[in-house]
Parts: sequence; C-alpha cells; structure tokens
Amino acid sequence: MDQTQVEVRILSSLSQISAADWDSCACPEAAEGGRPLDPFTTHRFLMALEESGSVGRGTGWQPQYLTAYLDGMLIGAAPMYAKSHSQGEYIFDHSWAHAYESAGGRYYPKLQIAVPFTPATGRRFLVRPGYDVVGMSALVQGAVQLAAENQVSSLHATFCTEAEALAGAQMGLMHRQSQQFHWLNEDYADFDGFLAALSSRKRKNIRKERKQATAFGGQIHTLTGDDLRPEHWDAFWRFYQDTGARKWGAPYLTRQFFDIAHETMAEDMALVIAERNGYPVAGALNFIGRETLYGRYWGCVEHHPCLHFELCYYRAIDFAIAQGLIRVEAGAQGEHKLARGYLPTLTHSVHWVGDAGFADAIRKYLDAEAQAVGEEIEILTDYGPFKKANPEEQQ
Repeated sequence: MDQTQVEVRILSSLSQISAADWDSCACPEAAEGGRPLDPFTTHRFLMALEESGSVGRGTGWQPQYLTAYLDGMLIGAAPMYAKSHSQGEYIFDHSWAHAYESAGGRYYPKLQIAVPFTPATGRRFLVRPGYDVVGMSALVQGAVQLAAENQVSSLHATFCTEAEALAGAQMGLMHRQSQQFHWLNEDYADFDGFLAALSSRKRKNIRKERKQATAFGGQIHTLTGDDLRPEHWDAFWRFYQDTGARKWGAPYLTRQFFDIAHETMAEDMALVIAERNGYPVAGALNFIGRETLYGRYWGCVEHHPCLHFELCYYRAIDFAIAQGLIRVEAGAQGEHKLARGYLPTLTHSVHWVGDAGFADAIRKYLDAEAQAVGEEIEILTDYGPFKKANPEEQQ
C-alpha cells in the first residue's frame, strides 16, 4: 500500500473525534460488546483525563493526539502529548535529560506517546484491524517527523507491547526494556489453589498477613459497576491525596476525574475499600481489562498491619480468579510484591532522539541496561515464592 496515501493529523482534543472512531482503533475487540483489552487507551478514559483537567494546560501533559487516515477513514491513532517534564511516566529518562542539558541542549519539550500516569502495558500505536503495517508505519513516521520539524529533543512511547517495540526497532527506534511485577493465573480454582503452588514458608506468611489484615476491626468490600456510589469517591479522594502528597508532592489526577470516571467507566473499575465503624479508612482502585486486572491507586487515613497487602495484592488475586482473568498488573516498582506471588516481567518502550551523538550514547546505555534487567529478572524469579524442584522446598 502506498504510504503517501495516508494523511496524518494532530488533534488538540479528543472532542475533535468521535468515541466510535477512536475506539475502532483503540479497542476493536470491544465493538460487539464486552471489555476492551486495555481500558486506558479508550476514548472514555483519555477523555476523562482531559475533561477533568488532569492533562492539558498547566499540567505538563499537552494533548497532541496523533491520527492517520486513508481515503478519509481512520486507520491509526496514538495518545501523544507534548511534555515539559518527565513526571508521571514510570519509565524514567531523568538522567537523559540531565546529561542532555549538561551538554548545552534543551531536553524539554519532548513528545510522549503514553497513557498519562499509567504504568500499564498496552498498545500505544492503535491501528484498525487489517491495517497493522501501514497504520503503525504512518504513526511512527508521523511522530518522528513532527518531532524533527519542531526540533524537540526526543520522542518516547512507553509501556508499549513487545510486538510494537520490536516493530519500532525495525523502523529505527531504540528499544528499552524495564521490569514490573505481575501475578499470573495458572487456572487456580480459588486463592487456596494459588497458595498450594507456593513454598510452605511463603504460604504460611501470606496466610499470616491476611489474618493480620482482616483483624483491623472492620469490613472489606470490592465494588464495581452499580455498587459504586459518589460517596465512595469522596473517601477514595482522601486516600489518593495522602498517597499523592507523599509520593509525588501533589496528586496527578484531579478530584473531577473520579466523578467523570464514575459516570463513564463504572463497569471498568473495581474499588476495594476497607471500612471501620462505618467509616472508610483505606482503599485500592483497580481497572478491569478483558484479560488483566490493573492495580492503580492505593491510599489510607488509618494505618493497620498488612492492610495494604490485603487490599492491593490479595484482593486483586481474589478478583482475578473469580472473574477468570489471566493476570494482575500491580503497577510500577516494588520488589516486596515478589513474596506475594507477583513475578518479575519485562516491560517495553521505544525512543527516538534527534541528536545523532546523544542517540548513539543512549543506544549503548540501553544495550547495557537490557542485559542488567535480564539478569535481575532471572535472579528475582529464582527467589520467587513458588515451589522448587528440591523436595525440601515442597515440605
């Protein structure tokens, strides 16, 4: 197919494109009903970020949505933003920015193809089925051309799929590998079935933690769909503010985001909330994909032993097993997740840097980093909680 037939356009707002058009590329698998594989690239999620003021003017995330058309039909789209900082990305390039500016360059603004504040793997180059090659090619070439013409330092697509990373590398982008901790459902019938796969010591520790957590003097509920009410978001906002203040200095999402998400995405969310004496004291918010439960936010106003592990990790496993989901992605970082059944997993991103010398230095850095990440995953996996072949480990 002739690439010159494809027209690439930049949209400053998702209000300039219909949900049906965008989602025809973002989640074609949901066209006949059912869940999208990835709720975060849907029109409704990205629009909630935009309408709530979580992205846009003053946030450092300025929408520059990339779209590709063939004969007037949308064949590709990408959630792209002009960035004036590197916050909210989770595959960080702070050291790159420091080195670039120390050498006299201007690193910001840069272009970022990503879901803001969301370290969850999913497609970033959203292509209509049947247009995979021409669609991704148009999006990559269009993004690189936009970066070069506007003389921005770099272009980044983070938490893309491995297939996208490999295809991007063939187009000249630099492939970066990082790691997270994910829980995999090996067709467990229930939580006890999962525990049975663990070594005796780890199994006992998790049972002890769950017992401690549920002794906080209240009840824990998992709510989704019509069970979610506005007062739950009032409580969760208090939790989220506490976590945001400690981790980032200020929350990334605005209060209005949760109101909009309640109206447009209630079926896409599972809120685990702990109440004591009728008062919410802690909560963990998950988003639900077709195959994956995505753990996103946690917070509390009272501290109780092991309640964080219960709400964020063990209740997520319970929900995934009950819903027949394949995995739980528990967000960025956290080697403490290893002892709770979450194993190290590769994540991927692709990058373009305009300065040839700086790009060469980054390419060498990424080669070394990939080797180190691979070795770390191998070591951590060996220290995982699951039963080993050694009979002593299985007692």
